[in-house]
Amino acid sequence: MEWKNLYRGLIMGAADVVPGVSGGTIALLLGIYDRLITSINKVFSKEWKQQLGFLIPLGIGMVAAIFLLANGIKWLFNHYPRPTQFAFIGLIIGVMPLLLKKSDAKVNFKWQHLLLLLISAVVAAGLSLLQGDEAFIIAEIDLITYVFLFFSGFIASAAMILPGISGSLILLLVGAYGTVIHAVTELQLDILVVVALGIGLGVITMSKIVSYCLKQYPLMTYAVIIGLVIGSIYVVFPGWPIDGIDTIFSSLAFLLGLAFAYVLGRVEYQES
Repeated sequence: MEWKNLYRGLIMGAADVVPGVSGGTIALLLGIYDRLITSINKVFSKEWKQQLGFLIPLGIGMVAAIFLLANGIKWLFNHYPRPTQFAFIGLIIGVMPLLLKKSDAKVNFKWQHLLLLLISAVVAAGLSLLQGDEAFIIAEIDLITYVFLFFSGFIASAAMILPGISGSLILLLVGAYGTVIHAVTELQLDILVVVALGIGLGVITMSKIVSYCLKQYPLMTYAVIIGLVIGSIYVVFPGWPIDGIDTIFSSLAFLLGLAFAYVLGRVEYQES
């Protein structure tokens, strides 16, 4: 078991709780994105034991983060919303140098790659224009609700695999976010199991698509990924600070997120 993935899973899980921030973006920062996609694809192959050694600690960390950090992150958003969002913006921007280096965009990208990048950025940013209600919780749970929550988990987890698209944001847009977060805090196991099944199927499906695209169209895939990450900055951006104190705290939070991304990226990519 690669137990180091516990802390990686904690960071990815914490990011997935935040609408607008993608666990896939954090996986890029941690230098494990390609291996994550490969491991998920090989779970049903002869090498499944080796993949589980990588995925199980990562999954434990993500689940632990969702249960342990959901309330803490919610508290930060309620009491210090702007600095918290600026910290995540710093984290997202900190991924960009790694992406540009990995794709060697300055040398390899042509006009078609730049066009794909622009379209992806606009699509990701456009998600912020859609409305969702975080407080909405489904009161009556029946068969139709379970089917809805299953497919909500499927769609959201498919989005989680893509850097720059937040699974939590997708849950928010389809109207399932409040119900899922409430189920986490109240330990409503029936809802959590149904959503988890949808998430599992969605992760497997999207990982196969991403794996194919990375192998067949690597530069175009990286152009799309970079565009999605850029567009996600607009989704998280809370507006400019309103006064001096807010400016100081937001600036410090942004620099902290940027520094964390830089240090983490340096450590992880040197070790990989």
